Amino acid sequence: MGWFKIPSIFTSYNHTHLPYYNPARQNLVNKSETQKDGAANKVFRFLRRLMSGGKIDGGSRTEAEEKLYAWIYALAQSDKDMVFEYVRSTERGLSFAEAERRLKENGPNVPIDYSFPSWWHILWNAFFHPFNIILIVLSVISYFTSDSPNGCIMLVLVFISVSLRFYQEYGSSKAAMKLSEFVRCPVKVQRCAGRVYQTELVVQIDQRDVVPGDIVIFEPGDLFPGDVRLLSSKQLVVSQSSLTGESWTTEKTADIREDQSTPLLDLKNICFMGTNVVSGGGTGLVVSTGSKTYMSTMFSNIGKKEPPNDFEDGVRRISYVLVAVMLVAVTVIVVIDYTTSHDLTVSILFGISVASALTPQMLPLIVNTSLAKGALAMAKDRCIIKSLSAIRDMGSMDILCFDKTGTLTMNRAIVVNHLDSWGLSKEKVLQFAFLNSYFKTDQKYPLDDAVLAHVYTNGYRFQPSKWQKIDEIPFDFIRRRVSIIMERKAEDKSRHVFDRVMVTKGALEEIMKICSSIEDVDSSTNITFTSEHYQRILNMVEEISNEGLGVIGVAIKSLDTETNYQRKDDDETFESDMLFLGLITFFDPPKDTAKQALWRLAEKGVKAKVLTGDSLSLAIRVCKEVGIRTTHVVTGPELELLNQESFHETVKRATVLARLTPTQKLRVVQSLQTVGNHIVGFLGDGVNDSLALDAANVGISVDSAASVAKDFADIILLEKDLNVLIAGVEHGRLTFGNTMKYIKMSVIANLGSVLSILIATVCLKYEPLTPRQLLTQNFLYSVGQIAIPWDKMEEDAVKVPQKWSQKGLPMFILWNGPVCTLFDVSALLFLWFYYKANGLDDSMFFHSAWFIEGLLMQTLIIHLIRTEKIPFIQDLASWPVLCSTVLISAIGIAIPFTPMGEVMGFVELPLSYFGFLLVLFLGYLFVGQVVKRLYIMVYKRWL
Repeated sequence: MGWFKIPSIFTSYNHTHLPYYNPARQNLVNKSETQKDGAANKVFRFLRRLMSGGKIDGGSRTEAEEKLYAWIYALAQSDKDMVFEYVRSTERGLSFAEAERRLKENGPNVPIDYSFPSWWHILWNAFFHPFNIILIVLSVISYFTSDSPNGCIMLVLVFISVSLRFYQEYGSSKAAMKLSEFVRCPVKVQRCAGRVYQTELVVQIDQRDVVPGDIVIFEPGDLFPGDVRLLSSKQLVVSQSSLTGESWTTEKTADIREDQSTPLLDLKNICFMGTNVVSGGGTGLVVSTGSKTYMSTMFSNIGKKEPPNDFEDGVRRISYVLVAVMLVAVTVIVVIDYTTSHDLTVSILFGISVASALTPQMLPLIVNTSLAKGALAMAKDRCIIKSLSAIRDMGSMDILCFDKTGTLTMNRAIVVNHLDSWGLSKEKVLQFAFLNSYFKTDQKYPLDDAVLAHVYTNGYRFQPSKWQKIDEIPFDFIRRRVSIIMERKAEDKSRHVFDRVMVTKGALEEIMKICSSIEDVDSSTNITFTSEHYQRILNMVEEISNEGLGVIGVAIKSLDTETNYQRKDDDETFESDMLFLGLITFFDPPKDTAKQALWRLAEKGVKAKVLTGDSLSLAIRVCKEVGIRTTHVVTGPELELLNQESFHETVKRATVLARLTPTQKLRVVQSLQTVGNHIVGFLGDGVNDSLALDAANVGISVDSAASVAKDFADIILLEKDLNVLIAGVEHGRLTFGNTMKYIKMSVIANLGSVLSILIATVCLKYEPLTPRQLLTQNFLYSVGQIAIPWDKMEEDAVKVPQKWSQKGLPMFILWNGPVCTLFDVSALLFLWFYYKANGLDDSMFFHSAWFIEGLLMQTLIIHLIRTEKIPFIQDLASWPVLCSTVLISAIGIAIPFTPMGEVMGFVELPLSYFGFLLVLFLGYLFVGQVVKRLYIMVYKRWL
């Protein structure tokens, strides 16, 4: 991901870092810290950071977040005069000279001060891997010792590995560029000009030139260029979807002083950078810009902390172990060989060959081939893989977090019921709601489609053809309702009470506000709409909302047939004295496939957690519908009140977390990763999900998502369906399993082989294999392993998440490595005593026999390690692996009988030796299977 510079305001208390410093602000930001920043606390915090290893556990806010919260809440709780003092501005605005000075001190008003690593820096990181260094060193030494073919092979493997890693990291490093899209717009600001008599001017400037202290003027469609404290507002409605991900709007007002208990994004007198005006207008004082805004603080952690990757760490640790073993073993072998051959060049060349045999040369190729194969398979399931390593992490994933909207639900509304003001189902309510939606032309919303669909599919006959539309008062975000004026056609008028009516539908509170009468439940006559009725309906709606249902109100008004509505500014006067009919309840239904998909994920050991910005009641209803347990639920404001330990415990138990802000989603993901030690996947599609997508081990988005979300995701789904993820989990576990097969079998085979060579070198007075023979054996074995990515996995192995175990691999090697060496030594003893091949004159015969035995032994290890069952009897490898085994074994056996064998110093072997090999390998398979069963009994797993 992109690299970001931490804004200096958040990293130091020195006032020289504050471009608009004044003591009042500094006191507001730091007053809570000065009381507790004693020496003991400093030491404690230092030790805690040291012991944590730099991990972010998500349990508490960062220092930058704490400062931001303190600053915003101080402004929200202050009156307007004090706010001007805090930012050192005036009611007339800043002068042009002062604004220019602040711009130079602050820098451009962009959300994050970011810089991208150069291509050579990314290339260096891709290159600097232990196995790459080993292979390069060995290849260089090979060239100096005239072994060019082996050196070329090593360099080709390094080139493939470095190229793939460089391509992935260079592409992903530019993702943060998309953040600048939110602030590219002109802004109207109020400035003052004149030296003696100052005049207020409204000028339009680029958002990059806005500074703290500017007074901005905004209207519908405008983006806020920074964090703003409102000075004046007129029916202001703001969309915060860029921060919350939720589509609903929120009302803002300047004439209020908030308190500390209000959640940050619910503050009525604060508007945040990146949010936009839906309706209304006003003025505001810019209090924070650029890297000091809430949006910048929210995104400042993107790309700084890579999610923990146990696999990469494990490979790196085993690399260092192999390097240590290599240095010791090669040094001993070179010294022993030199004491017998007295030729340093030959001894060094033999040592290089042993070091090459110890190195898992095919690891980069096997890993990348497995990942590429998984990417192609997932592409067939309509998944685009941006980061190949994400496939492997999918196999390890044990928790999947997602928002309910569009993932669990259809993201569309259906009508549940139509109730009168007394809670009784009444067709009349549905009839007039239907007519309102039917004749509405200005802009149809999903709720209109839901009402129409409910009427048509349930066989209601409301005969809209008998009505004709007269006029329409369209919906707006201030009134939050729509009215249709209509009348019955002439031939149908005389038989009905209502000839010309106005039908109004919209937000329940707004509908009740314009009603003066209500139908009596007993007499069906109209009675006065009293405060008792008002409260009773609110109580009923609260119960309905607790069930996760949405509500809209319906009202009508009888009009004189001679009354004609003319569009005017006082629509609210015309929409008055109405009769409250009732309400329509609706629901976003869960997908038919969601319950089955969640059940299948649970079967595979993947737990689901819902992280949403929606209300808790709505999230609970949806989760109950799809089978997610709701015994432990929590909201974002409740999480804010918890200490660090309680936060982690709550996140661990909760299955539904509602009303979360983007930073809270991030903290939940980090808590699950570091404290819970989970591999976390996150499915999100909004800008507000970018933090969690970046922090998760597997970031998943959809093709229709915001561009920023797609850039930070590792996997893009062409369909927002959890069933697609199930296939990804299966491919991931297959990829992880085959990769672990290679690592374990190659390390065991290589360590066993080198230990056997060390023993043979000590016992014999010559090299057990010449450098050329050893490199040829190693090359054939490595080529035979290329088919491993096409191997299959046992059903039990893909049922549960697969994770790298730090203790598992060393114990696996200690248990299984000696078995290989034991039978190599048995072959050595057989050649020594039966064929008397213990002298220098018999070296060619020993080389030939040891070459075939070692190659066949390493080939058989593949089949013994790849399954916990009995190989060739209870379980067969895939046909590519079987063909590879047969082909490499046949080539190895045939070489001593060919002219190539003569060139390499081999001789033909007697048939009796192959009989011995058959017995030897049967014994190896038997003992290896016994050790395998004992290992499984002790550790309850194999691979």
